[in-house]
Amino acid sequence: MAVGMEHVLNYWHGGLTEVPDEVWLDPDLAVLLLPDNALTSLPARIGTLSALHTLDLGHNRLASVPPELGGLTGLSRFLYLHDNALTSLPESLGGLRRLAYLNVGENRLTALPDALGSLTALVELRAQHNRLTSLPASLGGLAALRELWLRGNRLSTLPSSVRGLRQLRELELRENEFTRVPDALRGLPLLRRLDLRANRLRELPPWIAELPALEKLDLRWNEVAVPEELSGRLERQGCVVLR
Repeated sequence: MAVGMEHVLNYWHGGLTEVPDEVWLDPDLAVLLLPDNALTSLPARIGTLSALHTLDLGHNRLASVPPELGGLTGLSRFLYLHDNALTSLPESLGGLRRLAYLNVGENRLTALPDALGSLTALVELRAQHNRLTSLPASLGGLAALRELWLRGNRLSTLPSSVRGLRQLRELELRENEFTRVPDALRGLPLLRRLDLRANRLRELPPWIAELPALEKLDLRWNEVAVPEELSGRLERQGCVVLR
């Protein structure tokens, strides 16, 4: 189906167990929507869809994706891989250097590929509800990143390279295993919202009040002590502190 000037195929909630043959017949296919089906595998042929800018594979049963997925260098808008059974992602995803949005949440990932740092156009990364215990140092290469969603993992630290995320506005670290606010966040100039709910925080570092753009700091469901002086500084700067 052509929508305006774009070629779109939408198989949402279609009961599919494999990618339909007609997908491979349109060299100008720009949007391929396959969410909420029963796909268990993705053919290597996916890498031939060179005109795609949006690919939705969310809410399926994929245990892996082929390395050829990283050959979709035209993929510039959205890649949804959430709510599958993925245990790893191929390093070839580093080839998606024009991609703006990546959602790999609700999987079984224990790590993200080092090549992730090559996605220099990425604006939003969602990796919530996985089994991540660490993040690659290359994360700091995501110079355009504005939102990072990491809720429901097993993280206790962030790589020091996070200091390079100078465009970061939203950071969700809820339901992890942090015992302290990561030092890597110190000095982030545009960070507005920091969600640290349901971690293991005991104290708040004084430098938290030096984050110039911070508007909301969520500390609920921690046993964290916030000195009145520090709390007052944050509030005077216009930051709402929830605890």
